[in-house]
Amino acid sequence: MSYELWDNDEEINYFREYLRIPTVHPDPNYEPAVDFLKRQAKELDLPVSVFYPFDKANPVLVITWTGQDPKLPSILLNSHMDVVPVFPENWTRSPFSADMDILGNIYARGAQDMKCVGSWYMAAIRALKKSGTTFKRTIHLSFVPDEEMGGRRGMRVFIDTDEFRNLNVGCGLDEGLASPGEEIPVYYGERTVWRMTFKATGQAGHGSLLLENTAGEKITYILNKMMALRQTQVDRLKNNPELTIGDVTSINLTRLDGGVQSNVVPPLLTAGFDTRLALDVDLQRHEDQLHKWCEEAGGGVEIEFDQKHPFVKPTALDDSNPFWVAFKKATDELCLEIKPQIFTGGTDSRYLRREGIPAFGFSPLHHTPVLLHDHDEFINADIYLKGIQIYKKIISNLANLS
Repeated sequence: MSYELWDNDEEINYFREYLRIPTVHPDPNYEPAVDFLKRQAKELDLPVSVFYPFDKANPVLVITWTGQDPKLPSILLNSHMDVVPVFPENWTRSPFSADMDILGNIYARGAQDMKCVGSWYMAAIRALKKSGTTFKRTIHLSFVPDEEMGGRRGMRVFIDTDEFRNLNVGCGLDEGLASPGEEIPVYYGERTVWRMTFKATGQAGHGSLLLENTAGEKITYILNKMMALRQTQVDRLKNNPELTIGDVTSINLTRLDGGVQSNVVPPLLTAGFDTRLALDVDLQRHEDQLHKWCEEAGGGVEIEFDQKHPFVKPTALDDSNPFWVAFKKATDELCLEIKPQIFTGGTDSRYLRREGIPAFGFSPLHHTPVLLHDHDEFINADIYLKGIQIYKKIISNLANLS
């Protein structure tokens, strides 16, 4: 297509309007986004509900298309409204301008993560309604806050409410990642997030002495053990081309704190780690190992968990899961190359899976560089328009499942 055709396309203009709403951390204002989505619901002639499971600053908006048999478990099309911070000086265009270049690349924070997906849902529903299509199952489009901060003000609390339970969700779709090649990843599970701080206490004193039992010795022992474990996972990933980052445990040192000045041996030093535990990790054995290292370090080392998520069973990808069968049939009929994977980070899908609801992370962003959270984040207009057709087929298959 040409720039003029893209610029006059109704769905691309809706998408760009959504991108121009700066629901950006650290202090996102969701009211303009809620107003925009309410207008979309009105144009779709569908009822909309707004819930506040955490507080009035963090709304959850749900648009509902009731199916022929409302008793059947519904299809949830989930997306988040919030986007990560930007550093405008590193962008070649204003991050919330939704500027489109001559090639059809639309630049904005949230273009990939994940306002494209929420817009795709609405565009697909608009096209399906215009065609007079109806479905057996009810379809809910949910737009949630705070996903970029772990969902603690959004899906994490919403899923435990009567309002969510009344949605009667049987299967959910959520975000995936872009792919530079033809293949599109489909995410069916996530690693277990443990973020922790080791706090080592020891003998304090003058920096000229060789004191025993110091916090520095203890924290060094912990650092060596954690980084050695990290190296085993680096080697595992490097030596097996079949593995992706989601198949191994990631360990990263993210904080080192303590001390007052260079000639004082401090009584306390701390080290913070972000770890994402692979699905094959025995969580209890892993925690026991961490505590054993604390003892081996000389005692006086405690672990404080910033986040300690439980294991969540991944979504089944076989004939036992009819939603997977319907999803896979749609992608096969569209001749899409898909690759099931474990997601590298964390999404709201984990809260659905925690409740036993099958969920697929999917963003049909092939032939697109991975730019989520990066500068000059963009999506191409032709890729966006193709994504609408992809979602029309997938949503139809899922919502017509008997």
